[in-house]
Amino acid sequence: MNNSIFNPETEQAFAALAARVGELIQRCERLTNDKHELEQRCAQLQAERQSLLDQNEQARARIDAMVARLKGLEQNP
Repeated sequence: MNNSIFNPETEQAFAALAARVGELIQRCERLTNDKHELEQRCAQLQAERQSLLDQNEQARARIDAMVARLKGLEQNP
């Protein structure tokens, strides 16, 4: 005797649905992990960008200082 209250087609549909839900849960977990990795990479890139901007500003300040000294030397030979 069959203990199921559903007919075989309904049982198959439920099994297929359960499998699909399982796949979607796994995909969601992968996407969540990917999102966290991308957020970390984005933070690293932003920090690297800020560091490069700071280095660029420091180089610009040194160059401006050198140009000012050279102009001073030109005026006072």
